[in-house]
Amino acid sequence: MRLLDRHIGSTVLNSTMVVMVVLLALFAFASFAGELDRVGQGNYDAMMAIQYTLLLLPRLAYQLFPIVVLMGAIIGLGMLANQSELVVVRAAGVSLARIVWTVTKVGLVLLAVMVLIGEYVAPAAEFRAQSLRAEAISGQASFRSDSGLWARDGSSVIHIRDLVSSDQVGRVSVYDFDGGNQLKTVTTAKRATYDGQQWVLSGVQRSEISSAGVKTVNQGELHWRSLLNPDLIGVVTVNPEYLSVTGLLRYIRYLTDNGLDTSQYVLAVWKKAVMPLTTMVMIVLAVPFVFGPLRSVGVGQRIFVGTLFGIGYFLLDQTTGHLGLVYGLSPFMSVMVAPITFSVVAWFLFRRVH
Repeated sequence: MRLLDRHIGSTVLNSTMVVMVVLLALFAFASFAGELDRVGQGNYDAMMAIQYTLLLLPRLAYQLFPIVVLMGAIIGLGMLANQSELVVVRAAGVSLARIVWTVTKVGLVLLAVMVLIGEYVAPAAEFRAQSLRAEAISGQASFRSDSGLWARDGSSVIHIRDLVSSDQVGRVSVYDFDGGNQLKTVTTAKRATYDGQQWVLSGVQRSEISSAGVKTVNQGELHWRSLLNPDLIGVVTVNPEYLSVTGLLRYIRYLTDNGLDTSQYVLAVWKKAVMPLTTMVMIVLAVPFVFGPLRSVGVGQRIFVGTLFGIGYFLLDQTTGHLGLVYGLSPFMSVMVAPITFSVVAWFLFRRVH
């Protein structure tokens, strides 16, 4: 039985890897084509666009994973079915549930890898990609990391801890240096909002450093002009879905403490939380394509129908998520609509197999 598990598992794994490579190539090409409009702005050239696109691959792999699992399982099991191997396996008394469990184990291993990529690799690569493009286009030195945005504005170094939106940020620190690169003043603010012409800092503390010591003054509000504008921040602000869970929880904590809306970040956390369920649904959904009404059709037709299901899942998930944000619905319920709907579809198709 272990030999059988290895054979089915390796076939599904190989087909899943092929699907991942093909889809990544297609989406990477589309991303690169989209970047061509920005080539020529500032120092942003074609080589930087290629580097930017490559840095997006971990995030794309994480986003495409549910569809990749569905397509990989369909193709892998379809290849075994076309060679009559599954007929022999079933004739030998192996239950359908056992075959599903074998494919599920492959999916769980891949899921574990994707969770690690989504938590550690993809956010770091995404931050680096956004920083690379922003610095090249704007000509300003900046660095986006998990600790926030660092940027240089003349003789000042700016650190923004929380990028809430392009015109609203939190926990801002501005370090001003003199001509001898000696630290002159440090200005910190709890929040900063762009009013169309300049930044309005609130909860300000300003420390002046001199040979006589450090003099600190607290101010309720301060107007601040900087080359760091919402356009640049908008480029490096990362979509909540691309952040790690720890990054999302930190932002949620900050937004809650400041009485700001947390819905899109909570929604992103729940999307990551239900990813294992989504993976299982996709694996079960693949079985009827091989053993059900489509068992007599070619692999191409199975792939086509499977692709439609995968796209349908993605569109439903995105639609319900955005509708939930617009109408103030529960993020958990918004996220669960797609998995529950396709679980019902999978259960209905699975019953027809029997």
